[in-house]
Amino acid sequence: MNFERKNPLTGETASSALAMQASDMPALVKKAEQGFAQWSAQGPNARRAVLMRAAVALEGKQESLVEAMMNEIGATRGWAMFNLTLAVSMLREAASITTQITGEVIPSDKPGCLALAIREPVGVILGIAPWNAPIILGVRAIATALACGNAVILKASELCPRTHALIIEALTEADFPEGTVNIVTNAPVDAPEVVGALIDHPGVKRINFTGSTAVGKVIAKRAAEHLKPCLLELGGKAPMLVLEDADLDEAVKAASFGAYMNQGQICMSTERLIVVDAVANEFAKKLAEKVINMRTGDPREGTTPLGAVVDQSTVTKVNALIDDAINKGAKILSGGKGDSVLMPATLIDGITAEMALYSDESFGPVCALIRAADEEDAIRIANDSEYGLSAAVFSGDAARGLRVARQIHSGICHVNGPTVHDEAQMPFGGVGASGYGRFGGKAGIDQFTEMRWITVETQPGHFPI
Repeated sequence: MNFERKNPLTGETASSALAMQASDMPALVKKAEQGFAQWSAQGPNARRAVLMRAAVALEGKQESLVEAMMNEIGATRGWAMFNLTLAVSMLREAASITTQITGEVIPSDKPGCLALAIREPVGVILGIAPWNAPIILGVRAIATALACGNAVILKASELCPRTHALIIEALTEADFPEGTVNIVTNAPVDAPEVVGALIDHPGVKRINFTGSTAVGKVIAKRAAEHLKPCLLELGGKAPMLVLEDADLDEAVKAASFGAYMNQGQICMSTERLIVVDAVANEFAKKLAEKVINMRTGDPREGTTPLGAVVDQSTVTKVNALIDDAINKGAKILSGGKGDSVLMPATLIDGITAEMALYSDESFGPVCALIRAADEEDAIRIANDSEYGLSAAVFSGDAARGLRVARQIHSGICHVNGPTVHDEAQMPFGGVGASGYGRFGGKAGIDQFTEMRWITVETQPGHFPI
C-alpha cells in the first residue's frame, strides 16, 4: 500500500511512496546488519571511492531533486540547488575522513603493556531526517555514519518521501554492498509505530534525529530505555545582535537572508533581531525597506525569492503569533498575516517578553525585532531562551563581536555574518532545547564510532596472587 504527499500550493499529488509498517522493520534491520558485515570490512580508501561515486550520482539527479522539492514542500529552485550543492559537499567531506578515523597509543604504567585507543564502526545507524532542507539533512543523517563503516537506515520525512528516496537511489548507484544503505517511508499516521519499532530493535545501535524539540524528547526517552546514544539537532530561536557600531547595511543584508530564506523554515533562521536602541530606528527603517520588496510566489514559476510554506498549519501558527503580538502592542513594519501558503515576509517591531513571538519558534516567514538598551541587555535577551542553536553578532569591532559571541549560549555563533550558515566540515549542533551532539567533519566521527581500549602484553606477567 502507498501513501500520497500533496503539493502544498496546488493540492495535487506530488509523490507516492510505500507505506511501510512497524512489522516490516525487523527484516529491514536484518538486511542492514548483513550490509554492515560487508561494508565495515572494507578499507578506508575503498569506502572513500564509493562515497565519491555517490557524490557524483547525487549531482546527476539535479533536475529530479529540484522538481521533487518544488512539488513536495513548495521550495524555490534556488533553495533546492543550495541543498544539492551542500549535500554533495557533505558526501565528499565524508569521503575525505575515512582515513582520519584514528586512535592513539596511551602510555601505560604496566611494564610491557601496549595500550591502544581505537575507533570502530558501531553497526546499524538510524537517521531520521526532516522536510525543510531535505537533501542536506537527508545526506547529513547518513554520510559520516557510512564513512565510519556503518550501515544506515534513512527514515524519510512523510512530507518529502520522493526527495529522500532520490538520495538513496543515488547512493545505491554508487555500489555500496547490498543492505548498507536503506530507506523507510511511511504514512504520517504510522510514524510513531514505525520509528518506535526501529528504536526498540536491538540491531539498531544509534539514532540521529533532526526536527522539533518536542519529537526529539520523545525519541531520546525511548532510546534511553535501551541505553542507545542519540544525536539530536532540534529547534531554534536564533538571535542576531546588532550593536551600535555595526555596519547597518551589512546587518540588513544578513538579517533579510537569515530570517526569510526558505520562508524562515530553517533551524538556523533568524527569529530574533536584537538591536540596541541607539541604532534601532535606522536599522528598522532600512530592513523594512528591504523586506517589503521580497516577493512571494509560485516556486515553479521561479520569479520570486520566496516560495510556499510547507502546509496550512504553518499559516495558522504564524498568523496566531502575529495576532498575539499586535494585540499586545507590537507594530508590523512589513508584511502581515497570510491567507494561503504563499505567506508574505513579515517584520514586527516592539516585541516584548509577554508576546509569544518573543520565545516560540515560528518556523515561518516572520521575524521579531526586539530593542535592547545596550550590549549587556542585548546579551541578556539573546540568552533569554530555552534554545541555543545558531546566533550572530554585528559590530564594527571584530574583537568586541568575538567577546560578545563568547557570552551567547549557543552551539554556533557568527560575527558579522548571518545565523544561517552551514558547511560540511564544521561541527554543527546546539545546546539546551536545541539538542546535543555534533554533525559535521571530524566532530561527526565521535558520534558514529565506538572508542575501544585494547592492550597487548609484550612481557611476562607479574601478579600478586
